[in-house]
Amino acid sequence: MGAHWRVPAGLHVASARLPVAGELPSLDGATGWLNSEPLTPAGLRGKVPVVGFWTYTCINWLRQLPYLRAWAGKYSAHGLVVIGVHTPEFSFEHNPDNVRRAVQEMGITYPVATDNRYAVWQAFGNHYWPALYFADAQGRIRHHHFGEGEYGQSEMVIQQLLAEAGHGGGTDLVSVAARGLEAPADWASLRSPENYTGYERTENFASPGGPVRDKPHAYAVPARLGLNQWALSGNWTMEEEATTLNAANGQIACRFHARDLNLVMGPAAPATPVRFRTVLDGQPPGEGHGADVDGDGDGTLAQQRVYQLIRQPGPVADRTFEITFLDPGAQAYCFTFG
Repeated sequence: MGAHWRVPAGLHVASARLPVAGELPSLDGATGWLNSEPLTPAGLRGKVPVVGFWTYTCINWLRQLPYLRAWAGKYSAHGLVVIGVHTPEFSFEHNPDNVRRAVQEMGITYPVATDNRYAVWQAFGNHYWPALYFADAQGRIRHHHFGEGEYGQSEMVIQQLLAEAGHGGGTDLVSVAARGLEAPADWASLRSPENYTGYERTENFASPGGPVRDKPHAYAVPARLGLNQWALSGNWTMEEEATTLNAANGQIACRFHARDLNLVMGPAAPATPVRFRTVLDGQPPGEGHGADVDGDGDGTLAQQRVYQLIRQPGPVADRTFEITFLDPGAQAYCFTFG
Protein backbone atom coordinates (compact mmCIF):
# COMPACT_ATOMS: atom_id res chain seq x y z
CA MET A 1 0.00 0.00 0.00
CA GLY A 2 1.10 3.55 -0.49
CA ALA A 3 0.86 6.43 1.90
CA HIS A 4 -0.91 9.72 2.21
CA TRP A 5 1.71 12.36 1.61
CA ARG A 6 2.06 16.10 1.56
CA VAL A 7 5.12 17.45 -0.20
CA PRO A 8 6.66 20.83 0.60
CA ALA A 9 6.70 23.67 -1.90
CA GLY A 10 8.97 22.82 -4.81
CA LEU A 11 10.41 24.53 -7.84
CA HIS A 12 8.05 26.17 -10.28
CA VAL A 13 8.50 24.17 -13.46
CA ALA A 14 5.56 25.29 -15.56
CA SER A 15 7.53 28.07 -17.19
CA ALA A 16 10.38 25.69 -18.04
CA ARG A 17 10.47 22.89 -20.57
CA LEU A 18 8.58 19.90 -19.24
CA PRO A 19 10.55 16.68 -19.65
CA VAL A 20 9.09 13.53 -21.16
CA ALA A 21 8.78 10.84 -18.49
CA GLY A 22 7.47 7.92 -20.50
CA GLU A 23 4.18 6.97 -22.12
CA LEU A 24 0.78 7.25 -20.45
CA PRO A 25 0.21 3.75 -18.98
CA SER A 26 -2.81 1.64 -19.80
CA LEU A 27 -6.04 2.05 -17.86
CA ASP A 28 -7.21 -1.44 -18.86
CA GLY A 29 -6.84 -2.78 -15.32
CA ALA A 30 -9.76 -0.69 -14.05
CA THR A 31 -12.54 -2.78 -12.51
CA GLY A 32 -15.22 -0.30 -13.60
CA TRP A 33 -15.92 3.24 -14.77
CA LEU A 34 -18.19 6.01 -13.51
CA ASN A 35 -19.26 9.08 -15.52
CA SER A 36 -17.62 7.66 -18.66
CA GLU A 37 -17.11 4.74 -20.98
CA PRO A 38 -13.70 3.09 -20.48
CA LEU A 39 -10.88 5.39 -21.60
CA THR A 40 -7.62 4.37 -23.28
CA PRO A 41 -4.36 6.21 -24.01
CA ALA A 42 -5.04 5.81 -27.74
CA GLY A 43 -8.53 7.27 -27.39
CA LEU A 44 -7.11 10.23 -25.43
CA ARG A 45 -4.66 11.29 -28.17
CA GLY A 46 -5.16 14.93 -28.99
CA LYS A 47 -6.45 15.59 -25.47
CA VAL A 48 -4.48 16.58 -22.36
CA PRO A 49 -5.19 13.95 -19.66
CA VAL A 50 -4.57 14.54 -15.96
CA VAL A 51 -4.80 11.25 -14.04
CA GLY A 52 -5.40 11.62 -10.32
CA PHE A 53 -5.16 8.75 -7.83
CA TRP A 54 -7.54 9.00 -4.88
CA THR A 55 -9.50 7.09 -2.31
CA TYR A 56 -12.62 8.71 -0.97
CA THR A 57 -11.67 8.83 2.72
CA CYS A 58 -8.22 10.39 2.13
CA ILE A 59 -8.23 13.85 3.75
CA ASN A 60 -5.28 14.99 1.63
CA TRP A 61 -7.18 14.15 -1.54
CA LEU A 62 -10.39 15.74 -0.21
CA ARG A 63 -8.48 19.02 0.14
CA GLN A 64 -7.26 18.66 -3.47
CA LEU A 65 -10.71 17.87 -4.88
CA PRO A 66 -11.99 21.48 -5.24
CA TYR A 67 -9.14 22.18 -7.66
CA LEU A 68 -9.79 19.05 -9.72
CA ARG A 69 -13.45 20.08 -10.04
CA ALA A 70 -12.47 23.63 -10.98
CA TRP A 71 -9.90 22.54 -13.58
CA ALA A 72 -12.34 20.11 -15.16
CA GLY A 73 -14.96 22.85 -15.27
CA LYS A 74 -12.65 25.47 -16.78
CA TYR A 75 -10.55 23.47 -19.24
CA SER A 76 -12.62 20.48 -20.39
CA ALA A 77 -13.93 22.48 -23.34
CA HIS A 78 -10.31 23.23 -24.29
CA GLY A 79 -9.10 19.61 -24.38
CA LEU A 80 -8.39 18.73 -20.74
CA VAL A 81 -9.60 15.34 -19.49
CA VAL A 82 -9.42 14.89 -15.72
CA ILE A 83 -9.51 11.17 -14.87
CA GLY A 84 -9.88 10.02 -11.28
CA VAL A 85 -8.48 6.58 -10.44
CA HIS A 86 -10.12 5.37 -7.23
CA THR A 87 -7.67 2.92 -5.63
CA PRO A 88 -9.05 1.87 -2.22
CA GLU A 89 -7.12 1.99 1.03
CA PHE A 90 -9.71 0.40 3.34
CA SER A 91 -11.71 -2.73 2.55
CA PHE A 92 -15.05 -0.87 2.52
CA GLU A 93 -13.69 1.42 -0.22
CA HIS A 94 -13.83 -1.58 -2.58
CA ASN A 95 -17.63 -1.41 -2.34
CA PRO A 96 -18.85 0.10 -5.64
CA ASP A 97 -21.96 1.52 -3.95
CA ASN A 98 -19.80 3.45 -1.49
CA VAL A 99 -17.66 4.86 -4.30
CA ARG A 100 -20.69 5.69 -6.43
CA ARG A 101 -22.30 7.53 -3.52
CA ALA A 102 -19.10 9.44 -2.81
CA VAL A 103 -18.79 10.51 -6.45
CA GLN A 104 -22.36 11.74 -6.45
CA GLU A 105 -22.27 13.49 -3.07
CA MET A 106 -18.93 15.17 -3.79
CA GLY A 107 -20.08 16.58 -7.13
CA ILE A 108 -17.51 14.68 -9.20
CA THR A 109 -18.60 14.77 -12.85
CA TYR A 110 -15.31 13.88 -14.55
CA PRO A 111 -14.50 10.24 -15.48
CA VAL A 112 -13.60 7.90 -12.62
CA ALA A 113 -11.93 4.50 -13.02
CA THR A 114 -12.35 2.12 -10.08
CA ASP A 115 -9.09 0.28 -9.41
CA ASN A 116 -10.01 -2.42 -6.88
CA ARG A 117 -7.22 -4.74 -8.01
CA TYR A 118 -4.54 -2.02 -7.91
CA ALA A 119 -3.73 -2.74 -11.55
CA VAL A 120 -3.77 0.91 -12.68
CA TRP A 121 -1.87 1.95 -9.54
CA GLN A 122 0.82 -0.60 -10.41
CA ALA A 123 0.88 0.33 -14.10
CA PHE A 124 1.77 3.90 -13.07
CA GLY A 125 4.21 2.71 -10.39
CA ASN A 126 2.27 4.93 -7.98
CA HIS A 127 2.80 5.01 -4.21
CA TYR A 128 0.68 7.88 -2.89
CA TRP A 129 -2.76 9.33 -2.36
CA PRO A 130 -3.25 11.85 -3.83
CA ALA A 131 -1.03 11.73 -6.90
CA LEU A 132 -1.43 13.61 -10.19
CA TYR A 133 0.08 12.61 -13.55
CA PHE A 134 -0.05 15.14 -16.40
CA ALA A 135 0.16 13.88 -20.00
CA ASP A 136 0.39 15.76 -23.28
CA ALA A 137 -1.68 15.38 -26.43
CA GLN A 138 0.82 12.78 -27.74
CA GLY A 139 0.18 10.53 -24.74
CA ARG A 140 3.46 11.24 -22.95
CA ILE A 141 3.76 11.86 -19.19
CA ARG A 142 5.24 15.35 -18.78
CA HIS A 143 4.81 16.14 -15.07
CA HIS A 144 3.61 14.64 -11.80
CA HIS A 145 2.79 15.89 -8.32
CA PHE A 146 2.45 13.84 -5.13
CA GLY A 147 0.46 15.12 -2.16
CA GLU A 148 -1.71 18.18 -1.82
CA GLY A 149 -0.64 21.74 -2.57
CA GLU A 150 1.19 23.40 -5.49
CA TYR A 151 -2.15 24.03 -7.21
CA GLY A 152 -0.94 27.08 -9.10
CA GLN A 153 2.04 25.18 -10.47
CA SER A 154 -0.18 22.25 -11.50
CA GLU A 155 -2.60 24.55 -13.29
CA MET A 156 0.25 26.25 -15.16
CA VAL A 157 1.39 22.80 -16.31
CA ILE A 158 -2.14 22.17 -17.63
CA GLN A 159 -2.11 25.52 -19.43
CA GLN A 160 1.28 24.80 -20.98
CA LEU A 161 0.24 21.36 -22.23
CA LEU A 162 -3.01 22.76 -23.66
CA ALA A 163 -1.04 25.52 -25.39
CA GLU A 164 1.39 22.96 -26.87
CA ALA A 165 -1.63 21.12 -28.27
CA GLY A 166 -2.98 24.35 -29.77
CA HIS A 167 -6.02 24.40 -27.51
CA GLY A 168 -5.54 27.49 -25.36
CA GLY A 169 -7.66 28.05 -22.27
CA GLY A 170 -6.17 31.25 -20.91
CA THR A 171 -3.55 32.05 -18.29
CA ASP A 172 -5.75 33.06 -15.34
CA LEU A 173 -5.76 30.62 -12.42
CA VAL A 174 -8.92 29.24 -10.86
CA SER A 175 -10.14 30.62 -7.55
CA VAL A 176 -11.42 28.07 -5.05
CA ALA A 177 -13.38 28.74 -1.85
CA ALA A 178 -13.30 25.32 -0.17
CA ARG A 179 -15.49 24.48 2.81
CA GLY A 180 -15.92 21.63 5.28
CA LEU A 181 -13.52 18.73 4.87
CA GLU A 182 -12.23 20.31 1.64
CA ALA A 183 -10.89 23.44 3.36
CA PRO A 184 -7.07 23.64 3.52
CA ALA A 185 -5.41 22.45 6.69
CA ASP A 186 -4.12 24.96 9.23
CA TRP A 187 -0.55 23.78 8.69
CA ALA A 188 0.96 26.38 11.04
CA SER A 189 -0.82 24.90 14.07
CA LEU A 190 -0.87 21.22 13.07
CA ARG A 191 1.07 19.03 15.52
CA SER A 192 -0.87 15.77 15.20
CA PRO A 193 -0.16 13.17 12.48
CA GLU A 194 -2.61 10.76 10.91
CA ASN A 195 -3.08 7.66 13.06
CA TYR A 196 -4.85 4.34 12.49
CA THR A 197 -7.01 2.48 14.99
CA GLY A 198 -6.36 -1.06 13.69
CA TYR A 199 -3.35 -2.83 15.19
CA GLU A 200 -1.46 -3.15 11.90
CA ARG A 201 -0.57 0.55 11.70
CA THR A 202 -1.58 2.18 14.97
CA GLU A 203 0.87 4.23 17.04
CA ASN A 204 0.76 5.67 20.56
CA PHE A 205 -2.04 3.40 21.82
CA ALA A 206 -2.25 4.12 25.55
CA SER A 207 -4.89 1.77 27.02
CA PRO A 208 -3.28 -0.32 29.81
CA GLY A 209 -2.05 -3.67 28.50
CA GLY A 210 -1.89 -2.50 24.89
CA PRO A 211 -3.82 -3.99 21.95
CA VAL A 212 -5.45 -7.39 22.25
CA ARG A 213 -5.60 -8.70 18.70
CA ASP A 214 -8.70 -10.04 17.00
CA LYS A 215 -10.84 -10.81 20.06
CA PRO A 216 -13.21 -8.90 22.34
CA HIS A 217 -11.51 -7.12 25.22
CA ALA A 218 -12.49 -4.62 27.92
CA TYR A 219 -10.26 -1.56 27.53
CA ALA A 220 -9.81 1.49 29.75
CA VAL A 221 -8.60 5.04 29.15
CA PRO A 222 -5.65 5.99 31.39
CA ALA A 223 -5.95 8.93 33.79
CA ARG A 224 -3.74 11.04 31.55
CA LEU A 225 -3.02 10.98 27.82
CA GLY A 226 0.14 12.44 26.34
CA LEU A 227 0.03 14.45 23.12
CA ASN A 228 -0.96 12.22 20.16
CA GLN A 229 -1.76 9.25 22.36
CA TRP A 230 -5.14 7.56 22.03
CA ALA A 231 -7.06 4.96 24.00
CA LEU A 232 -10.23 2.88 24.15
CA SER A 233 -12.79 2.41 26.90
CA GLY A 234 -15.38 -0.38 26.90
CA ASN A 235 -15.59 -3.69 25.06
CA TRP A 236 -13.92 -3.53 21.65
CA THR A 237 -12.39 -5.91 19.13
CA MET A 238 -9.21 -4.51 17.59
CA GLU A 239 -8.47 -6.04 14.20
CA GLU A 240 -5.74 -5.41 11.66
CA GLU A 241 -7.58 -2.60 9.85
CA ALA A 242 -10.25 -1.33 12.24
CA THR A 243 -11.54 -1.45 15.79
CA THR A 244 -15.19 -2.44 16.39
CA LEU A 245 -17.37 -1.70 19.42
CA ASN A 246 -19.13 -4.75 20.87
CA ALA A 247 -21.32 -3.10 23.53
CA ALA A 248 -22.98 0.30 23.91
CA ASN A 249 -21.23 3.27 25.54
CA GLY A 250 -17.72 2.46 24.37
CA GLN A 251 -15.36 5.38 24.00
CA ILE A 252 -12.33 6.52 22.01
CA ALA A 253 -10.15 9.24 23.54
CA CYS A 254 -7.33 11.16 21.86
CA ARG A 255 -4.98 13.99 22.89
CA PHE A 256 -4.29 16.18 19.85
CA HIS A 257 -3.04 19.58 18.66
CA ALA A 258 -4.81 20.70 15.48
CA ARG A 259 -7.66 22.91 14.31
CA ASP A 260 -9.58 19.92 12.90
CA LEU A 261 -10.07 16.37 14.10
CA ASN A 262 -11.61 13.88 11.68
CA LEU A 263 -12.28 10.16 12.07
CA VAL A 264 -12.80 7.59 9.32
CA MET A 265 -15.57 5.37 10.66
CA GLY A 266 -18.94 3.82 9.99
CA PRO A 267 -21.48 1.28 11.22
CA ALA A 268 -20.17 -2.29 11.13
CA ALA A 269 -23.57 -3.50 9.89
CA PRO A 270 -25.10 -1.81 6.83
CA ALA A 271 -28.17 0.34 7.44
CA THR A 272 -27.68 0.14 11.22
CA PRO A 273 -27.01 3.70 12.43
CA VAL A 274 -24.90 4.28 15.53
CA ARG A 275 -25.45 7.37 17.69
CA PHE A 276 -22.46 9.12 19.22
CA ARG A 277 -21.55 12.06 21.44
CA THR A 278 -18.30 14.04 21.42
CA VAL A 279 -16.66 16.26 24.03
CA LEU A 280 -13.58 18.49 24.00
CA ASP A 281 -11.74 18.71 27.33
CA GLY A 282 -14.83 17.21 28.94
CA GLN A 283 -17.26 19.79 27.56
CA PRO A 284 -19.59 19.88 24.51
CA PRO A 285 -17.64 21.33 21.56
CA GLY A 286 -19.98 24.30 21.03
CA GLU A 287 -18.55 26.52 18.28
CA GLY A 288 -15.70 24.03 17.89
CA HIS A 289 -17.96 21.31 16.50
CA GLY A 290 -17.27 19.82 13.08
CA ALA A 291 -19.69 19.46 10.19
CA ASP A 292 -20.87 16.02 11.33
CA VAL A 293 -21.85 16.95 14.89
CA ASP A 294 -23.95 19.68 16.47
CA GLY A 295 -22.91 22.15 19.16
CA ASP A 296 -23.89 19.64 21.85
CA GLY A 297 -21.49 17.16 20.26
CA ASP A 298 -24.18 14.76 19.02
CA GLY A 299 -24.05 12.90 15.72
CA THR A 300 -24.90 9.62 13.99
CA LEU A 301 -22.82 7.11 12.05
CA ALA A 302 -24.81 6.13 8.97
CA GLN A 303 -22.14 5.59 6.29
CA GLN A 304 -18.53 4.46 6.02
CA ARG A 305 -16.68 7.72 5.39
CA VAL A 306 -14.68 10.57 6.96
CA TYR A 307 -16.52 12.38 9.76
CA GLN A 308 -15.41 15.90 10.67
CA LEU A 309 -15.86 15.99 14.45
CA ILE A 310 -13.92 19.08 15.55
CA ARG A 311 -13.17 22.37 13.78
CA GLN A 312 -11.94 24.90 16.31
CA PRO A 313 -12.57 28.58 15.58
CA GLY A 314 -10.07 29.94 18.09
CA PRO A 315 -6.46 29.44 19.16
CA VAL A 316 -5.23 25.88 18.79
CA ALA A 317 -3.76 24.15 21.86
CA ASP A 318 -3.33 20.61 23.19
CA ARG A 319 -6.88 19.29 23.73
CA THR A 320 -8.43 15.99 24.80
CA PHE A 321 -11.13 14.65 22.50
CA GLU A 322 -13.55 11.90 23.51
CA ILE A 323 -16.24 10.22 21.43
CA THR A 324 -18.76 7.92 23.11
CA PHE A 325 -20.88 5.59 20.97
CA LEU A 326 -24.34 5.12 22.46
CA ASP A 327 -25.00 1.98 20.40
CA PRO A 328 -22.81 -1.06 19.62
CA GLY A 329 -21.42 -1.64 16.14
CA ALA A 330 -19.26 1.44 15.60
CA GLN A 331 -16.19 0.71 13.50
CA ALA A 332 -13.25 3.15 13.58
CA TYR A 333 -10.36 3.15 11.12
CA CYS A 334 -8.24 6.28 11.15
CA PHE A 335 -7.79 9.71 12.75
CA THR A 336 -6.81 12.60 10.49
CA PHE A 337 -6.17 16.23 11.38
CA GLY A 338 -6.17 19.60 9.67
